[in-house]
Formats: sequence, C-alpha cells, structure tokens
Amino acid sequence: MDPARLPALVAFASVARHESFTRAALESGVSASALSQSVRALEAQLGVRLFNRTTRRVALTEAGADFLERVRPALSMLDAAFDALDAQRGHPAGTLRINLPRVASELLVLPHLAEFKRRYPHVTVDMMLDDGLTDLVGEGFDAGIRLGEMLARDMVAIPLSGPLRIAVAGSPAYFERYAVPAVPDDLMRHDCLHYRFATSRGIYRWEFAPPADPTRVFEVDTPGSFVTNDLRTMVRAAVDGIGLLHVIEDYVAPELADGRLVRVLDDWCPTFDGFCLYTSSRVHMPLKLRVFIDLLREKRLHSPTARGDSAGQ
Repeated sequence: MDPARLPALVAFASVARHESFTRAALESGVSASALSQSVRALEAQLGVRLFNRTTRRVALTEAGADFLERVRPALSMLDAAFDALDAQRGHPAGTLRINLPRVASELLVLPHLAEFKRRYPHVTVDMMLDDGLTDLVGEGFDAGIRLGEMLARDMVAIPLSGPLRIAVAGSPAYFERYAVPAVPDDLMRHDCLHYRFATSRGIYRWEFAPPADPTRVFEVDTPGSFVTNDLRTMVRAAVDGIGLLHVIEDYVAPELADGRLVRVLDDWCPTFDGFCLYTSSRVHMPLKLRVFIDLLREKRLHSPTARGDSAGQ
C-alpha cells in the first residue's frame, strides 16, 4: 500500500463513522473542506464513489460500505499498536470513543468528566449518545455503556453501578387535577409521559412488579398525550404538570428531594440490573479505556449517583 494513502483512509473511516464531514473534521482537528478534499482524492484514486452526499446527510455507497469493511481491520490494528505503546509508556493518549444513552451519560460520566480530563489531558473523549445496542467494533467504538439486562453475551461486561430502581412521579400541580394512583391499573385514568427510543422508534412500556412478588415484572400500556425521545424534556414536562413519568429514580433525585416531583406507586416499582460498561473481548485493553473504567469504578465506590445539572446532549 502507498503510505501516502493512509491519512485519506483515516479520513474516510472517520466520515463513515460520523456520517458527517463536519463532525469528523472536529474529531480530526482539520477543516471540513480539507477532509472533503482528502476523501474526494481517495475516490479519484480508487475510481469509485465512496459516499452519497446531500445537503443533509452523508451515507456510504454500496462500494464504500464494502471498502470500509475491508480496511477497518487494518485501521483497528494500527490503533491497537499505538495503544500498546501508550501502555508501555504508562501514558494514556488518543481518542476514547464511548457509546451510551443519555441517562448513563448524565448519571455516570458527566459528573466525573472534568476530573478525568484533568488526570488524562492527552485523551480526547468522543461520546455518542444513543439508546440502541451498537456494534462496537463495526462502528469504531472502544466501549459502550448499557443496562446489564441489555448486553449481548459475547461482550465483556464491567459493572459501573449497583442495582437501579424505577420511580413513578408527578408534580404537585398534576395531583391537584388527578387522584393519586394506588395500583398500576389506576394509570388508565391518568396522562402518562411516553419515551420513544431513538433507534428502534418504539415506545417504552412501563414496568411494574407486585409488592408480594418483586421478581414478577409485568408491562403496562399506559395512556398519554405526550411523547419524546429525550429524558430531560420528559422530566421538565412532568415538573410542569403535564403528566406522570416512569424513569430511573436516580435521574429525578433532585426533583424528588425538593418537592418538584412527588413519587407514587412506590411499592410497585421494580429493581433491575444496573449499568455496565461493555467492550469486545480483545486481550489487550487500551490504556485510555482502562483508566476511564478505573475512574468510574472509583467514583461508584465513593459517591452516590447524582445527575449533573449542566449535562446536555
């Protein structure tokens, strides 16, 4: 291979991962126009179009997708080689790509991100907020964070939190209009806020468990007139009295503590597996990922989970 092609291959893989020249340019530290010229030069050398470009979207062509599958293993091996050198020097560096949902970002990562950056200034953190289960290797991520119950069996899972619990809550203004529900069936007479998964587009079904048998979890199709794919928006809607929400209790701990939200159906709210960081089962974990895991586990041991109020997507 002509070594002069390597920067163009890296640019190509970055644009494919982000589906955007602008976001890939931010990651690479070059201008979007320079990145575009590099990819166009590669296309000219190969004699094929690698991307379909519109004003709104950049997507791989069939030839581009096939080419990416062929060059990705080689680029991964180069990344692993640099990671191994970093490990020998004891010097974490490079770009750490993490895929995680917003709730995990706000509860587990953002409260400690500033400290991580102070400790390891040579690590660039690239966080992709996503609800779906992502192909880590295929999408170029070092690791993902998901609930333990959602993980694929072929992944290495590292617990980051203890068991979590659901909370159903509404504002005092909401309960001026609606009676407090005593059992989940009472929710049929309430306005419930619905969460839509961004990847699958499905609506989350509320889960409950009877007080006499907390292991027998069942789902309820709740009525409601508001749907969103953003948890922060859903919490704001609940605080404003629009409806009831069903969410991890730690995520609304500040609102419950100061009375902006009032918890109901407490005896019916189940506990479930907490968050895990998952990664592929390669033997040598990059040092940049190892120190990231160490910090999150350290904070898990020494401080309660709390939502960072400055968090955002």
